[in-house]
Amino acid sequence: MTDLARWPAVLFDLDGTLADTVELILRCYRHTMKEHLGEAPPDARFLATIGRPLPVQLRDFARDDAQHAAMRQTYVEFQRGIHDDMVSPFPGADDVLRRLKEAGTKVGVVTSKASRLASRTLDCCGLLHHVDFLICADQVERPKPDPESVLRALAHFGLAERARDVVFVGDSPFDLQAGRGAGTRTAAALWGPFAHEVLLAETPDYMLDRLEDVLEMVP
Repeated sequence: MTDLARWPAVLFDLDGTLADTVELILRCYRHTMKEHLGEAPPDARFLATIGRPLPVQLRDFARDDAQHAAMRQTYVEFQRGIHDDMVSPFPGADDVLRRLKEAGTKVGVVTSKASRLASRTLDCCGLLHHVDFLICADQVERPKPDPESVLRALAHFGLAERARDVVFVGDSPFDLQAGRGAGTRTAAALWGPFAHEVLLAETPDYMLDRLEDVLEMVP
């Protein structure tokens, strides 16, 4: 294991990076599409947008603003009922965050989820107590892939002038774009739903096969 204290902070995405929520997301997507379109388009269309806020994801499927709002309500209400039984941490998540904290590294979570649900997901996964700072899509004007949320995390930790000393770990190209835009190092989480080549195209500083590889990253 490397000297973890060399990282003053490590930032993580949530869905697909710390929390295994892909099946939850797809089940909510299929339910919503069947309710409003009669059938669900291929999963791949929705999977390609994981990592962006839900309203942005649904926009491409709605014919107008009224249907967009109705789709969002259907998705959120259905998700609320099944969420707790369908989320779990990825293997090693608790140990990795614990060891980072023990080494004096601050842990941040930068997510496109809304704040209430993000906290609920972290709590269900048993990870909330490890998180020093959580920034969500409803707390910024421009969510990922814009770097605003990552910049907010850097400012919170007093690391705005030391962005290259921080790494952002995420499973989507939107995470990597946001981290790069904020000036951090970036690490692609290969255990999420995006293909290796999609993440490689974003030229991350690190390619991680499993969460435990976070502990081996060298600045």
